[in-house]
Amino acid sequence: MARNIGLNVQPPVEECQDVNCPFHGNLSVRGQVITGKVVSDRMLGTIVVGRDYLHYVRKYKRYEKRSSKLHAHNPPCLQVKVGDIVKIAECRPISKSTTFVVVEVQKP
Repeated sequence: MARNIGLNVQPPVEECQDVNCPFHGNLSVRGQVITGKVVSDRMLGTIVVGRDYLHYVRKYKRYEKRSSKLHAHNPPCLQVKVGDIVKIAECRPISKSTTFVVVEVQKP
């Protein structure tokens, strides 16, 4: 049975035994919720999410494109592939570079 994580997302249909799953484990989510595109899924249990955003430069009164990559934990109950649009939420640090967890998959 999936628990309520406090976000307006659909819980996954599949069950998993992952301790770091926000729906079936005991990982709490708080802070930022970011949407991005999956760039890589080659790590075990972790994906890389790329996001593009605009940054305002005051001197020139214009915007410039910037991009960043975030590492996010991928619970086994969510089937995430490269190219999917995902919603990730901030959580406690799971590893040195992983402080986000996937909470929803939106197919491209």
